Amino acid sequence: MSNFIFALNATIPIFLIIVLGYFLNRIKMVNANFIEILNKYVFKIALPVMLFKDIATTPIDKVYDPRFIAFCMIGTSIMFLAVLLFAEKFIKDKREIGAFTQAAARGSAAIFGIAFVQNIYGESGMTPMMIIAAVPLYNIYSVIILSIFGEKYPQDGSAPEHKGGKELALHTLKGIVTNPIILGIAAGFPFSLAGVSLPPIVLKTITSIGATATPMGLIAVGAAFEGRKAVKKLKQTLAASLIKLMVLPALFFPFAIMLGFRQSALVAILIMVGAPTTVSCYIMAKNMGNDDVLTSSIVVTTTLLSSVTLTFWLFILRTMGLI
Repeated sequence: MSNFIFALNATIPIFLIIVLGYFLNRIKMVNANFIEILNKYVFKIALPVMLFKDIATTPIDKVYDPRFIAFCMIGTSIMFLAVLLFAEKFIKDKREIGAFTQAAARGSAAIFGIAFVQNIYGESGMTPMMIIAAVPLYNIYSVIILSIFGEKYPQDGSAPEHKGGKELALHTLKGIVTNPIILGIAAGFPFSLAGVSLPPIVLKTITSIGATATPMGLIAVGAAFEGRKAVKKLKQTLAASLIKLMVLPALFFPFAIMLGFRQSALVAILIMVGAPTTVSCYIMAKNMGNDDVLTSSIVVTTTLLSSVTLTFWLFILRTMGLI
């Protein structure tokens, strides 16, 4: 019961902020222009700053475990590839592939991770290592997939520009290397690798800016949520939610257990593969020309259901004596 209460405490506030955004839009306190500006602010400033701070303040040398890092990096790569192949085979509307793949593969590791493990063990355990190994890849793969499919299948239904292979590759590469998310991650790694501490003034400033990413992103999700359009995408939403919350943990846990991971390492892996879809998926899909309606629907659904599914997986792992 305590795990269920904790899961509720972790997920319901997030869901309620989404509801707040929806309510603010319904009473006309926010409009489409405000939502657009909010999305751009989170995408170009708050989210990159948050990722920079998370990476820069996590000392890689102190959390380094090559086996665990390798598992997280390889697992993340396989996860994205498998979901992408599934989406390309079964998603009929090709304009949805990028958004579906990102939302079904990418969980809220940074937001849920530390708090979840600390609640169980009283310390962060292996979670910072998981974040270092998986979160940069989450964002890199998401940028690549969203860049390619946003270019290939425009959301307005227009025919994509016919670029040659070299021109298309260069255009996509430019979009990736200039993406604010990638730049934020890249800027943080030198500080982490060198063990350089940020000056208190700088750290407090970027912490405050980064802290706005999640609540503002959640408000944007709720404000932009279009119930009627989302209902039309219910099948895709439920498929992505099932993959994110149940299928991926079921596939990855046997390998993690076989490799000897236990206690906080297993809980960190649970967050990596089974946490609800992160709000930044919506921000990125919206700003990179992918299906934001489907993405917001998946964010809302996985957030609501994760209090049950995360508790279920914790119960299974505890019953087996693994955590």
